[in-house]
Amino acid sequence: MNARPSLRTWHPARIAVALVGVVLLIVGVFGGLAPAQAAGSTCAPSTGGVCAPIKGEGSTWSANALQQWIRNVYANYQWTITYSESGSTQGRNSFANGTAHYGVSEIPYGIANSNEADTPPNRGFAYMPIVAGGTAFMYNLQIGGKRVTNLRLSGEVLAMIFTGEITVWNDPAILADNPALALPAIPIVPVVRSDGSGTSAQFTIWMRQQHPAIWDAYCGKVGRPFVNGHCGVTSNYPTVAGSGFVSKSGANGVAGYVAQGAAVGSITFVEYSYALNSGFPVVKMLNSAGYYTEPTASNVAVALLRAVINNDPSSQNYLTQDLTNVYADTDPRNYPLSSYSYIILPTKVESGFTEDNGRTLSAFTSYFLCEGQQQAETLGYSPLPVNLVKGGQTRIQLIPGRDPAITDFTIASCNNPTLDPSDPNGNALAKAAPFPADCDRKGPVQCTTGTGGAKGTDTATGGSAGADAGPADAGGAGETGESVDEDTIATGGALTLVNASPQSLPASRPGPLPALGTLSAGAGVLAAAMLPPLLGRRGRRTMLPPTIAASGGRR
Repeated sequence: MNARPSLRTWHPARIAVALVGVVLLIVGVFGGLAPAQAAGSTCAPSTGGVCAPIKGEGSTWSANALQQWIRNVYANYQWTITYSESGSTQGRNSFANGTAHYGVSEIPYGIANSNEADTPPNRGFAYMPIVAGGTAFMYNLQIGGKRVTNLRLSGEVLAMIFTGEITVWNDPAILADNPALALPAIPIVPVVRSDGSGTSAQFTIWMRQQHPAIWDAYCGKVGRPFVNGHCGVTSNYPTVAGSGFVSKSGANGVAGYVAQGAAVGSITFVEYSYALNSGFPVVKMLNSAGYYTEPTASNVAVALLRAVINNDPSSQNYLTQDLTNVYADTDPRNYPLSSYSYIILPTKVESGFTEDNGRTLSAFTSYFLCEGQQQAETLGYSPLPVNLVKGGQTRIQLIPGRDPAITDFTIASCNNPTLDPSDPNGNALAKAAPFPADCDRKGPVQCTTGTGGAKGTDTATGGSAGADAGPADAGGAGETGESVDEDTIATGGALTLVNASPQSLPASRPGPLPALGTLSAGAGVLAAAMLPPLLGRRGRRTMLPPTIAASGGRR
């Protein structure tokens, strides 16, 4: 009789372990070495099973989130999606003329109270919210050569800075907001966008509603006409020659200018993400509750609970926002300049847009409406609340060529941080938002903790800087009272500095190491199942009597 162990003599548990090892080996070879394809996401036969490439254009405010999501879906699903960060105005124009499959903007076409031509396109389209966030005021300021990271400003002061009414950092109105700081007598250098920008539009909408007298007076200086009794809203921020303002293209341009060592005294408005990644602080802005807050994800979530959303699906402006109540919200956690951005989606096969393009676009938008929102806070944004996820899903269903297996998800399965199982219409992030510290209340006490990208750097109070002290490295600004010379700072054109880029994360591309790990695990499991019987057989042979061993184990 042959004593060689057979499959029939193995214990069932050992057989199961061996099968697991085989499966892991197969996964390591065939699954781990290539990006995984999402279930149900195989694209149309007309493209050979490969998802058709799509391209978009628009907002720099939203670009950080979009570019991260694009990296993610390429790494994991091999969807080829491109996005050009050219500004909201150009994004709306490119979508309208058919040179982009999708556009991205902070404002819709034909924004109210604007005298700028912005006619909606002749092609079919719909708006869908992308992500929420706060427009931050990133600044570069020093006292006696030491960095300021805890600056607080009221809305009125910010409006006066960006209309040229307040021009030096030791202005009494700024000192009133900052009782712990002996601010220097150096010029303020407001840095604004030179291109058409949704950020500029949102900021001017806010000024027009909250500080109309200041904005109206600025119209007279720059020669802008009134619309419905007040200075009009604009995506193209106006400046006066010789005013000390600096204009740069793109979010990278304005943030890059402020982030330079020689740009002490400068301040700009830009998406929070750029300040986070550049390591620069942002202004704590006074809200209607009397607290100074910064645009953290939770503060933005609280603020946007008061946003009025167009809930009429038959309206072309369905899901667009009215932020009037956000500006005036009396919750102490509210950040007043909070808003949503939008992707402009095609709803018809036209202008070079095909169903194959639609299959990719609908899959991508479904991804970032749920899964992508998990990264929003880390990137410097605030994830969309559930009501806008629901509304966004109805817009995705209008895209030609969509794959129902991907786009018809349930809200319960949507992996969104705002999802609150105890309150289907609530916002879990807003509910858990912390209240500001007492030192953030308007008054004689001021918090010293850093903000934005300088959160770990406190501001030293009670320093030696006096009313006429200038920064140590102002590069032309300081005791002389002269404005910073742009030519000594800028490198020409729109700056693209590494430390002015938005916050980013590594793409979750499954490379060779996970595959090798899976292969090793499979080999180990298979060995664990196979070796004991083999070793046992060898052991038994060496312990057999010599006459039996010589006969190969046969009796």
